[in-house]
Amino acid sequence: MLALTARSERIIDLDVTRGVALIGVCVMNYHGYLINRGATPGDGFWARQFDPWNGPLSTRFAATFVVVAGMGISLLTRRSTAGSDRGAISADRWVLVRRGVLLYSFGFFLNWVWPGTILFFYGAYFMVGAVLFTLRSRWLVLIGVTAALAAAGLKWWVVDRTRQGRPPAWLVQGNAAAHTSPRDLVLDTFVRGTHPLLPWLVFLCAGMVLGRVLPFATRVRWWLTGFGVGCVVLGYVLHAVLQWDDVLRSTRPFDRGLLYTLIAMGVALVAVCVVGAAAHATSRSTLTHMLAVTGRTTLSLYVLHVLVFDLVVDWLEWVKPAGLVTSLSFALVFWMVAIVAANAWALWQPVGPLEWLYRRFSDNRHPTSLNVSH
Repeated sequence: MLALTARSERIIDLDVTRGVALIGVCVMNYHGYLINRGATPGDGFWARQFDPWNGPLSTRFAATFVVVAGMGISLLTRRSTAGSDRGAISADRWVLVRRGVLLYSFGFFLNWVWPGTILFFYGAYFMVGAVLFTLRSRWLVLIGVTAALAAAGLKWWVVDRTRQGRPPAWLVQGNAAAHTSPRDLVLDTFVRGTHPLLPWLVFLCAGMVLGRVLPFATRVRWWLTGFGVGCVVLGYVLHAVLQWDDVLRSTRPFDRGLLYTLIAMGVALVAVCVVGAAAHATSRSTLTHMLAVTGRTTLSLYVLHVLVFDLVVDWLEWVKPAGLVTSLSFALVFWMVAIVAANAWALWQPVGPLEWLYRRFSDNRHPTSLNVSH
């Protein structure tokens, strides 16, 4: 059964998973953005593991974060959908729409400072989730699979046209940092951005399905863990043995291939199950409690990690672009301070400052009445 925090009755399993996932997002972001500032990517085993664009850790933390978001949507809307109360369903739908619009709009402007921010796409996920949450699980599965297939097919079409000397410039070109036109905005959201709905919608749909079977029975948790491991193993085996074109068999995130999606999904399932089980088993420990509080403050900490990077790297120049050790040390110091700061803030308010504003302007209920993670 999912453990609950005594003070706020929040689900500690998802809070801890979200906190751990955001730590990983921060590590990969700091490494990638320092490389963009001129740092040396390096070579060797660890450099390959932490490659922010093509390595085995690339986008895996973000995918886990989106799966947990889908679970949060199902938990938030569980009561209204169970009772088939049209009024309650409409209220939940508008909560999700308002949250999505706020994040999408804020992410639009943050994208100028932090190109490729997931907040822009996170807002789109919530708006889509507002439409999907009343569907049966089998339809959610079908929509997720269709998104993955569409992304892979579209990528292959672009590659094929490019090889023929007829690249679809209208689709592949654009300024993702500025969204210079309505068409750019739509295409970046659905296709060519860093976390587009095709194929990332599959992670959201998977999370919504998983959220409907919470709390996980022990056998379900083991089954999901095994299934996730199987997805990862199968993806890498197929990559090694298939003689397909490099794009079709690619496991690189920005190729949008099926094998990438399969592997990222497997990693997310394992992370949700393993981290959740560990959080449940150690729910009374200080470390788990601190991570849970961090998980309730992820929006504030995500924005803070952007501001801190710009301050100490671009303005003050205290951190110079260098190798992997610098990136990891920078991220470690930030998170040591961030976890302490989040827990200190929690002594005064149960959620972070941006979370409070976010709920204040998006919910038609008092913020303290929301007892689930999202």
